[in-house]
Amino acid sequence: MILLLSFLAPAILIIVTPGPDNVLVVRNGLRGGRKSALLTSLGIGGGLLVWTGLSAVGVAFVLEASAFAYTTLRLAGAAYLTYLGVRGLVALRKAKRSVAESAGIPANGLALPGRIDSPFLQGLFSDILNPKTAIVFTSLTVQFVTPGPSVAVELAELGGVFSGMALCWLALFSMLIGATGSLLGLPRVRRALDAVTGVVLIGLGVWVATET
Repeated sequence: MILLLSFLAPAILIIVTPGPDNVLVVRNGLRGGRKSALLTSLGIGGGLLVWTGLSAVGVAFVLEASAFAYTTLRLAGAAYLTYLGVRGLVALRKAKRSVAESAGIPANGLALPGRIDSPFLQGLFSDILNPKTAIVFTSLTVQFVTPGPSVAVELAELGGVFSGMALCWLALFSMLIGATGSLLGLPRVRRALDAVTGVVLIGLGVWVATET
């Protein structure tokens, strides 16, 4: 119990620190409203659970130890973030209508089921392709487990706690985006924020790709 309480403080700090997840939730919230933002958050939560399982079986430790594996995943994640940013800017440029309409997404802002550009899959892939998530799990959770045969179980438990906390935070963040929808939904404001989030996603992709 003491170790769990000690784990909560750094975990909360990491979760509330702005990053690609927050930008993606904002972008999709602007495109499709609260439901789209919540689906993005669920996708991110799913990605965290994937990394929880991988860290428990040791794959995350391999990424931390292997420069080639880490670089490969990092570049894939950077390419995906850049793709999302460029795609949003291109759609914004094509017409003076909403990004959702320009991208061929239905009026409710949600992609058709199974499409690769659905808010849920965007959140899922964005998190899975972020190697820093793996490093957070290995460098943070490993500090709060007891070496021994049950270490994988303890890593999975802490990863589950971290994933649940992150999902709660992103869900609250999504609700805040939805609550300000009347202001953010104004065409001029929305186009400006769409442009900003597109540029930020591209910038994050470049930063991830060039960071050493």
